[in-house]
Amino acid sequence: MWVFLLAYLAAFGGATILGSEESFDEKLQDGFDLLRSDPNAYDTMEFRRRAHELQEGTYTDYEEPSKDVAKAMELYAESTRGHEGAFAEDVNNDVRVGIALFQGDMMLSKAQADEILEDMEVSMGRRKKRQAYRDHKYPATLWSDGINYAFWNASNPARRVFIKATEMWSEDTCLEFREDNSATDKVWVTDGAGCWSHVGRLGGTQFMSLGDGCGYIGLGLHELGHTIGLWHTQSRHDRDDFISLRWENLMYDWHDQFGKETESTNYNYNITYDYGTVMHYSAVSPHLSANGQPYMIPHDNKFLPTLGSYILSFYEKLMVNLHYKCLDKCPKESFDKCANGGFPHPRDCSKCVCPSGYGGRLCKQRPPGCGKELTATDEWQEFQDTVGQENYDRYAANDEFLFCNYWIKAPRGRKIEVIFKNYSADNLGVGGCQWAGVEIKTLKDKRHTGYRFCSAEYIGTSFVSAHDIVPIIHFSRVYKVTTTIRYRIHPDGGKPTKPTTEQPLQPETTIEPETTTTEPTTQPSSKKTPPPTSKPNKCLDVLLCNVLKKLGFCKVNDIKPEFKAKVCPGVCN
Repeated sequence: MWVFLLAYLAAFGGATILGSEESFDEKLQDGFDLLRSDPNAYDTMEFRRRAHELQEGTYTDYEEPSKDVAKAMELYAESTRGHEGAFAEDVNNDVRVGIALFQGDMMLSKAQADEILEDMEVSMGRRKKRQAYRDHKYPATLWSDGINYAFWNASNPARRVFIKATEMWSEDTCLEFREDNSATDKVWVTDGAGCWSHVGRLGGTQFMSLGDGCGYIGLGLHELGHTIGLWHTQSRHDRDDFISLRWENLMYDWHDQFGKETESTNYNYNITYDYGTVMHYSAVSPHLSANGQPYMIPHDNKFLPTLGSYILSFYEKLMVNLHYKCLDKCPKESFDKCANGGFPHPRDCSKCVCPSGYGGRLCKQRPPGCGKELTATDEWQEFQDTVGQENYDRYAANDEFLFCNYWIKAPRGRKIEVIFKNYSADNLGVGGCQWAGVEIKTLKDKRHTGYRFCSAEYIGTSFVSAHDIVPIIHFSRVYKVTTTIRYRIHPDGGKPTKPTTEQPLQPETTIEPETTTTEPTTQPSSKKTPPPTSKPNKCLDVLLCNVLKKLGFCKVNDIKPEFKAKVCPGVCN
C-alpha cells in the first residue's frame, strides 16, 4: 500500500487526490456539524451548496500565464515554501469548517445569503435583478450605539487578541467597544471551531469564533473587521482591475468562494483597491492551492508578498470612518489642513490620521521613534536598519509590531531610485509579511500600502518613486531582522512607479450606504511564532500528506524518518 501511495505522490504530487477522498457534500455536512450551534449555520451551508452548484463547470479553460507572471508565481512560491504563517482560511480548513462558511470565514444570515445568491445569478445571466440596492438594511447593520461584546467559553488567547483588536480598530475611528453581558445587541466571543464571524450588526446576539489556532492579532483584526461590516477586499466588484485569479492553481471546491460582488451590492466610498488590507487574503494557502502556486496575482506582481497583512491599512481606517459617518462632525477646514492624504481624527478634528510612513499632527513629518531622514544624492548610498525584540520569546504573544520609519528625501520634483538590497531573515517569508518585513512607498498615491518584502528571494527588486520623499517602514514583532536599502536620485528624473489612482476625500459629499460593508506583551499564544532557525526544508507538504498522515504514514516504523521528513516535513514534524 505504501509503495503505491508514495509512487502516486512522486508522479502526481498528490494535490488532486483529495477530491476523491470525500465528496463536496460530505465535507460540507462535516463542516456544518461543527458549526450547527450558530443559528445561521444551516442557511450558510445551504448557500454554499447552491453557490457551488451555480459555479460548477464555470472555470474550465485556463490561459497560460505570461512569462512575467509565471516567474512571479514561482518566485513567490519559493519565498514562502515551508514557512509557517497563520491565516483564517488555513485554520478553518485544518478544523474542517472552512468549506461550510462563506469565503472560508463568514457566517451569513438568510437575508445576506439570498442577496448574494441573487447577485451571482444575475452576474451569470440566469435571472434579472429584482431591484437595485446597496445593503437595503443600512444603516440598521451599523453598530451605531457601539459594539457590545461578551466572552463565552473563550480561551485566554481569544480574549487577548479580541481585546487588542478592539483597541486597534477604535484608535483611529469613532467606534466604541464595551464588554456588556446584558446588552440586547452583542457579540459573543467564543472558543468555537475555527476563526469566523458574522458581517455587520444582525440584531440580538451574534457569535464570533476565535478557536484553537486563532490566537493571532491579524486574525482578530480580520474577524472583527467582518463584525464591523467589512467584506473581503478580494471580492470587491472592481477586483479584476487589480488582481487576476489563477483558477488552475485553486482547489476546485473553492472556486465559488472567490467570486466577486457587483456594483449594485458593493460600494467602497470611492476608495481604491489596497493590496495591504487586513481584509485581503494572502496570495496562496497550502490548503487551498492545488499545486503550491499562488492563485491571486496582483497586476503589479511586486505586490504579491503584501497580500495577507496583519497591519491595519490607512484605507481601511478611512472606509470605516466613512461607513460610520465618523467624520461628519469635523469642519471642512480640518480636512484641508491634513497633508499627504491624511484625514481629521474623528475624536479630535484638530489633528490628523496619517497614511503609513507619515506622522505629526498634520501628517507633515516622519513618524516618531527610531529611524531618521536621509538625503539622496546623485551617487549610490545605502543604509542598514535592525528592528525586533532583543530577547525574543517564541512562546509569548508577540502581538505588537516594532516600527522604524525612514524618509529618503531628494530635491523638490526629483525622483528617487530605491533597491531592496538585503534581508537577514531566511524563514519569515509568509503572505502579508505577518511576522516582520520592510515596506517601501514609491507610489503616487501616498495613502496606499507600499510594497512589502520579508524574504531574501526579492533582493535586487528596484523602484523609482513618484515623489521626492520615499518612506521606508521597517517592522518586526519577533526577533531582530536587518534590512539593507540602496538609494540615489534617479539620473534622468525618473519615471514614477505606476500609481494607484488617488481619489480625493470629499467630506461634504453625501456618503451612500455600504452594502458589505509599543512593547510586545508576554501572554501565551495558541500557536508558536516562528523560531530564528536555519533555512526551512524546501519540500512543500502537498495535500496528499494529510491523507498519508490519517493512514498512519508518519508512524510506520518500516519507513525511515529521513524519508518521512523529505516527503511530508510538515505533518510528520
